[in-house]
Amino acid sequence: MDVQHFERITAFIEARLTPVFDEGTGSERGFAMDDTSRALRALRNAVLEASAVKGLIEQRATAEPSLRRVIDQSVEHHWDVLRGIARQWEDHGDFVREFKRHAWELDEALSTPAASEG
Repeated sequence: MDVQHFERITAFIEARLTPVFDEGTGSERGFAMDDTSRALRALRNAVLEASAVKGLIEQRATAEPSLRRVIDQSVEHHWDVLRGIARQWEDHGDFVREFKRHAWELDEALSTPAASEG
């Protein structure tokens, strides 16, 4: 798993959410205090928080083995959060197969370039 996976999935989700928060549309969705707006803000915050774990990936290489396991678990958990959110738009033209894969499947795809094609 690398940082680029997190950047791609976050960009995909943000591209779906950003129009909802566009003040230019005249919509108050996302800005008001109604339940829909609160849910949208919570979703956006969850995406940003899950994506922030990508900063741990760089530290993994030099971490002690016990810390490396914790980093792996954290990265996998946060990838699963983002994966679950992204799959809500599975029928979108910009959705890529990578967003359906588990963290360990992405690691396998990185180790065997031919596997990343499917």
